[in-house]
Amino acid sequence: MQRIAKFLKKKCFVRSSDSGHRLIDDDGELDANFNGLHGIITFDVTLPTAHSYLSDDWQEVSGRTFHEDGMILHIPILTLPGVVLMPGQMLPLHLFSNSDIAMIKHCLDRDKTFSANNNRTQKLACVGTTAEILAVKEEDSMVMKVKTIGRQRFEVLDTRLDIGGIIIARVKILPDIELPDLLQPICPSSLLKHTQQYSDHCKYDFSTNTNQAVINSIPKANKFHASILTQWPSWVYDQYNCEKLMMQIRDELQNWNESFDLDKVPTDPANFSYWVASTLPLDDYMRLELLRIDCPQQRLRCELTIMKKCTVMCCKGCGQSVAELTNVFSMSLEGPLGTYVNPGGHVHETLTVYHANNLSTVGRPSTESSWFPG
Repeated sequence: MQRIAKFLKKKCFVRSSDSGHRLIDDDGELDANFNGLHGIITFDVTLPTAHSYLSDDWQEVSGRTFHEDGMILHIPILTLPGVVLMPGQMLPLHLFSNSDIAMIKHCLDRDKTFSANNNRTQKLACVGTTAEILAVKEEDSMVMKVKTIGRQRFEVLDTRLDIGGIIIARVKILPDIELPDLLQPICPSSLLKHTQQYSDHCKYDFSTNTNQAVINSIPKANKFHASILTQWPSWVYDQYNCEKLMMQIRDELQNWNESFDLDKVPTDPANFSYWVASTLPLDDYMRLELLRIDCPQQRLRCELTIMKKCTVMCCKGCGQSVAELTNVFSMSLEGPLGTYVNPGGHVHETLTVYHANNLSTVGRPSTESSWFPG
């Protein structure tokens, strides 16, 4: 079996279930009493996304900042080793540095936007994602907790160091470029009016539900059927069909675990591709490469290739197999992999699995500072 991209700064944690049973016994095997087995999740999956382990008393920040595609702007950079922020991904922060806290306060007075940039090998990545502040909790002048969300991709043009020691980057906002419908110019109108896209743009007024049912029963033609008029077979065009790519990725996730709830995932191709990139347990390099791609279709194709080829998760340090993808399950509405911050301010990406191999546990299970309350 081929190995999935190795873990980078991801740690496995052991804790006790609500019933008092240990999730991992003395031999390192998962306790069969764990309610998560067989897809039975009794935990409130909305709690991790709220990051209530940080605070229950957040000061919400209203409004949203959107920058035009191609816009050049200067934003402060917060370097986070081992984290590649994707658009739509939640990022919690626990700040202790005076300069970082001053930077957040400065952003709140302006457009609430900064950047969480990965600094692999002590060098800033050339691409990144803007982070918009959603809520803050200032406990005192020395401690601040922040909830942010990734918004827009950007390219780093150059950087400078300000007087407070904060990196200021001049960046260019990058757009997502969707490929045009190559078959539309040659698709005859007799076929076009029966396609799903055409039907979605038409407005009908029916007086009875019976007529609506009749219309709904009319089969819709695939717009790619027009490929018979070209020299290329339909499967060539299917490779760039966002709907089919998204369906294949959803099927792959269901193969991991049938209990995955995919009803809450984004339906827009670009947002869906970012959600997948933030859900897959990839290393920094692969995630940065996905973030660099400016076409949703191509990003989805790369993600599908990765999911089909990789079946085992391995330790970044020793290369030992840690878990099978079929052992992955989700305890969060965001998906099986989430970003959290510990009391020391270190940001982690945590993946939940039913069973793990080649691990050694230290100490007794504890609910202290749990990222999964209750």
